[in-house]
Amino acid sequence: MPTITLQPFTTDRLHRLWEIGYRQAAPRWKEFAAPYFDDYHAYARFEDFQAAPLYQWLQKEAVRAILLDDQPIGFVSYYWECQPTRWLEVGIEIHDDSIWGKGYGTTALKIWLNMIFDQFRDLEHIGLTTWSGNPGMMRAAEKLGMTKEAQIRKVRYWQGHYYDSVKYGIIREEWLEQKKKSSS
Repeated sequence: MPTITLQPFTTDRLHRLWEIGYRQAAPRWKEFAAPYFDDYHAYARFEDFQAAPLYQWLQKEAVRAILLDDQPIGFVSYYWECQPTRWLEVGIEIHDDSIWGKGYGTTALKIWLNMIFDQFRDLEHIGLTTWSGNPGMMRAAEKLGMTKEAQIRKVRYWQGHYYDSVKYGIIREEWLEQKKKSSS
């Protein structure tokens, strides 16, 4: 049974992430990870990747490598929508499309939500925002017991079509109740 863990990035892990996620001109994962922002940049050499702001960001406390049997497959992250009001959002990218649909992203997010609720004891809500063009992310949020809290219709225009922005969330009480049910 494959094992999913979350760990800080090391240089070796970042090198592998570059190989699977940031070397190609148009990687498949970017078709689902907010492609309408058109912010992806390929790096022909690892040294170029190391010089990019993304490389530094991936090493922050708010980011963890997703390891499948100790091999990086992507990352999870969090950011403050509004830190004074304790509004935190999470994100995830799985770069290896050959393993999509096997539950690894959902498992990684479950571990990440646990870590965040443990780290931020005063935090009452964790959000996740995606778009209707990413059904896998919507399924993962729903499998985790997140509630669809908002659907802003036709605000993401991509390749001649409008898509919805979809916001999910879970409050601490719901998360703890789920954990209790799954352990009994």
